[in-house]
Amino acid sequence: MINEAAVWAIVGLPLLGGLIIIAGLRPWTQSLWRLSGYVGIGAMAGAFALSLWALNSVRGHHGESVGFDPHSWVTVGGDAAEGAFELTIGVLLDPLSAIMAVVVTGVSMLVQVYSLGYMRKEADEHSGKFVDYPRYFAYMSFFTAAMLGLVLAYNLVQTFVFWELVGLFSYLLIGFWFHRPAAAAAAKKAFIVTRIGDFGFMLALMWLFSHRDEFLVRGQNPFEIPDINSAAPLLSAGLVTWAALGLFAGAVGKSAQFPLNTWLPDAMEGPTPVSSLIHAATMVAAGVFLVARVFPLFEASSSVMNVVALTGGVTAVLAATMALATTDIKRVLAFSTVSQLGYMFIALGVGAPGVALFHLFNHAFFKCLLFLSAGSVHHSVQTFDMRYMGGLRAWMPVTYGLTIISGLSLAGVFPFAGFWSKDEILAAAWAVDPSAPGTSAVAQIVFWLALIAAGMTAFYVFRLIIMTFHGEFRGGIDAVPMDERIPDEAHNHVHKGESPTSMVAPMLVLGVMAVISGAAFNSVTKLGPVPAHWFSHLFNEDSPELVAWIAVASMTVALGGIVLAIAIYGLKLVDLSRMPKQWHALNRVLEQRYYMDYFYETLVVRRALFRGVFLASDWLDRKVVDGTVDFVGWTGRNAGKWVAQLQTGQVQAYGVGVSVGVILLLWAYLVRS
Repeated sequence: MINEAAVWAIVGLPLLGGLIIIAGLRPWTQSLWRLSGYVGIGAMAGAFALSLWALNSVRGHHGESVGFDPHSWVTVGGDAAEGAFELTIGVLLDPLSAIMAVVVTGVSMLVQVYSLGYMRKEADEHSGKFVDYPRYFAYMSFFTAAMLGLVLAYNLVQTFVFWELVGLFSYLLIGFWFHRPAAAAAAKKAFIVTRIGDFGFMLALMWLFSHRDEFLVRGQNPFEIPDINSAAPLLSAGLVTWAALGLFAGAVGKSAQFPLNTWLPDAMEGPTPVSSLIHAATMVAAGVFLVARVFPLFEASSSVMNVVALTGGVTAVLAATMALATTDIKRVLAFSTVSQLGYMFIALGVGAPGVALFHLFNHAFFKCLLFLSAGSVHHSVQTFDMRYMGGLRAWMPVTYGLTIISGLSLAGVFPFAGFWSKDEILAAAWAVDPSAPGTSAVAQIVFWLALIAAGMTAFYVFRLIIMTFHGEFRGGIDAVPMDERIPDEAHNHVHKGESPTSMVAPMLVLGVMAVISGAAFNSVTKLGPVPAHWFSHLFNEDSPELVAWIAVASMTVALGGIVLAIAIYGLKLVDLSRMPKQWHALNRVLEQRYYMDYFYETLVVRRALFRGVFLASDWLDRKVVDGTVDFVGWTGRNAGKWVAQLQTGQVQAYGVGVSVGVILLLWAYLVRS
């Protein structure tokens, strides 16, 4: 049985590794910088081993939480024994946090191994001038430590602290190449947009604290996650609804759901391994994890559950359509992540958190592999623009094969990992009876939205594969006009060949998982040491059944999307340049992401805020606030001048004044008498 110190060490080892790199190795960059990667990987390997121990301990505990009592931090309103509010700190180890810790540490370790080759090339090319190798691995270690702290947090305040640290280190990693204006702007955009959602998270914390009496009368804490989950069915409707909506706002921001989805595609300006880690197991997964972590609170409000499901369904389709018209390989994958996260929120919204976590688990492997494959392609052709690729399967057979595997998994093709979890989401949505009391037709709506998104997913991922690996090679970076190149890559050239072993080896591990993880953990088959229905048992929910007709329908839709992509981009049976002008207008809308960035940046920020709210605030500050202060000062100055006129220095005048005063006093006295 794992002890509490070892659980804390899951967070502490990556943190210690980052501190060693930043304090011990970075000052000696010229001689020791190469060691920083190995320090980061070693720390992550230790955290991964401890996470496996923690998972095994939870299994031995029959799926229940391992009881580590929280420690008192701050007491508000007197002594804790007298019923005052007590803020605690601790670790919560249960099946959900244990499996998430394994995923986060395992994927992060593989990504950092991959980074040895990917970032070493960058460091050698730029001689450390712009790419700080130790700084990269330190940020990666801190980023992973923050996510692990979020996963293992015992209460929501502790969760919020690590939630913000995840945002901070994602900002530093997205803007890692800070000398590039696009990277700096993308980092700021990610930080600001996610803060909008985080404001909702903070309001939820305030709302829970303001209604703490509903918890304290039961001897429970309004911030401790086990108490929230156990008390949720007994809380007032207003408390549950507003607290859940605030927490969901935070999840929408972190997981890039509509309407806060605009930051994630631009976050591709960071190094490709960073994009892989953010999309696979850390930042964007945090929103799904948060809702699953306090799922009983969401489940207590049917209206909030409908909001969650509809948000996921709309986002899944919206992001998939935007991926159809994107030519940057990493941005296609970014839109894909937004869409797949929508699937997870659909599962949460229809009451199947175990299925949502199952898809998150599978998605971590095949999406990480897709991004690492994109990085491998970039390592060779030096560009992310698919219009300048083509024919790469000739000299990158391993990367090509692994991209096919991960693409089939993403498309939901049997028997790859994505098939099992995506079909369970569809089955869970279809199984909701709209005629049952307290339910609505939302589940049926999101079922069809998810099925439509499945077809588009298969289409755009095979569009990516065909444009990248098939046909004739179109020149890579050598064919990109100089005015379109990133300044650092202005003099780079294509080098044909497979990526180095340090990059390919982690991809092979992920490729194996992209094939077997779905079959090993789904609700139908039983392979390996993991018990059947594992993810469903995390939440004590009924194990979903694989519905034959739904599986056939989703496979048909996926294969149809693949065939259509091959017909258009492989066989060239359709000439897109000769399509009607309405087609090109629609394509323009998709390329501009439905003009959401224009709406936010131009209409909301520049016009509504700058020209409206901010100018009005400036006028109010200058004319009203400053004017009031100036008036008070002017009054004081001039009143003093008026009073000073009475001080003439003439004794006769003072005598007259005294006499008049005495007469008035006598008159007042006589009048009262």
